[in-house]
Amino acid sequence: MSNTDNHLSTLCSRYPALTGLRDNIAEAAEMIISCYNQGGKLLVCGNGGSCADAEHLTAELMKSFEKERPLDQSLIDRLCEISPERGRFLGEKLSHALPAIPLTSNTALTTAVSNDTDSSLIFAQQLIGYGNEGDILIGLSTSGNSVNVIDACITARALNMNIIGFTGSSGGKMKQFCDILINVPETRTAWVQELLLPAMHTVCLIVEDFFYS
Repeated sequence: MSNTDNHLSTLCSRYPALTGLRDNIAEAAEMIISCYNQGGKLLVCGNGGSCADAEHLTAELMKSFEKERPLDQSLIDRLCEISPERGRFLGEKLSHALPAIPLTSNTALTTAVSNDTDSSLIFAQQLIGYGNEGDILIGLSTSGNSVNVIDACITARALNMNIIGFTGSSGGKMKQFCDILINVPETRTAWVQELLLPAMHTVCLIVEDFFYS
């Protein structure tokens, strides 16, 4: 059994309600792996609890999750060359990162957009600056109807980005813009979020396993 199959089987045995999404979760991981292999990045957004999940997801990708991710020796050597005192410490402690940016953290920009234009544009405006063709937008919305996430999806589509949606059972209005939809079979907000987290963790485990043995 491959590592991917093992992660998916473990997920489905622990959370049987997610068994019907096994293929979608695998496809999401494959899309992210392809994006990274082509030099792309992830841009992640959501509101409230989904905001926290967006930052949680980026944290698992931007540093070691369950695997060690040592820096390339050439970078370690360069760090030591620049600073013999601190370079070795940096080389030992820093981890290789898989680039992911939460669109939920730039308080000055998001409040400026809300104040000067419209609050529904806080994520879409950042995509104009950060998004490139081949990048991936990950949109989190338990209802699938969050207007600012939908606007981000529309903008990402216009920029020829790929879109992965994490939502509740209906997928809401957001589903029409998603290339891959992971719509867990719940409607109550807290219960949706309880199932989205293990699905996101499994995606991260599969991606990390691909790049780091």
